[in-house]
Amino acid sequence: MRNEMRRVERLWRGTCRVSRIVIDATRNSPGVCRLATDCEPDWSFQNGAVHVMVRRLPTTREAVRAASALLSGVERQRANRFAFDRDRHRFIVARALLRRLLGARLGTRPEAVELVYGPHGKPALAPRHAPADLRFNLSHSEDLAAYAFAHGREIGVDVEAVRSMCDADAIAARFFSARENQTYLSLDSRDRPRGFFHCWTRKEAFIKALGDGLSCPLDRFDVSLAPGEPARILRLARAPGDGRRWRMESFAPAAGFVAALVAEDS
Repeated sequence: MRNEMRRVERLWRGTCRVSRIVIDATRNSPGVCRLATDCEPDWSFQNGAVHVMVRRLPTTREAVRAASALLSGVERQRANRFAFDRDRHRFIVARALLRRLLGARLGTRPEAVELVYGPHGKPALAPRHAPADLRFNLSHSEDLAAYAFAHGREIGVDVEAVRSMCDADAIAARFFSARENQTYLSLDSRDRPRGFFHCWTRKEAFIKALGDGLSCPLDRFDVSLAPGEPARILRLARAPGDGRRWRMESFAPAAGFVAALVAEDS
């Protein structure tokens, strides 16, 4: 197993790029986005920081085999549900890297990290692990994965490759709010793919931060989406008793990709 872990380290070491998104805990302080060059999160989370790591996912036979050895039985079952090998391999490597990162924080082997899942599938550390207030989220698109980590605040992250889709207008009409769809349709045709995925990643990141799945209707809130416009939640119809405040950031994890991060204000 030790040799296997060393092989995993070698396979992943050359694929690291970190986007460190720092959202200050003070509500009057704007979010700050900067790039770092280290390959591990800063676990101190100074000033209420949320750290987002971006990695390319190696899917060679050796990488997938080494990664699969770190997964739980539940994760392997989920991997087997993918229809295409490409998607299955990316899922396996992405989840194994999450385990490696969490294992480094907890001081335990990646395969010993125990995950539990909320009613809508949001992963969390099992209660037996400390610190229990370590929160995380992950997303991947094509061969790019983003991992978000925070201390004591709910977070959600989403990444997508920007691309033209023949059914984008129909998807926007169905899933965007009326205000979002109006803004989307007003964009120049050249800007629509980026505007579409700005909206999609921001809404998805917010839903993931809530942990409510699609039980939170997508038309209950509006987000900004026009290229060049800061990422913001423009409207939010709150559930009774929910007084939480949220911060949203958008970032470009790599050429041709957009991503969004949503974090609960602490």
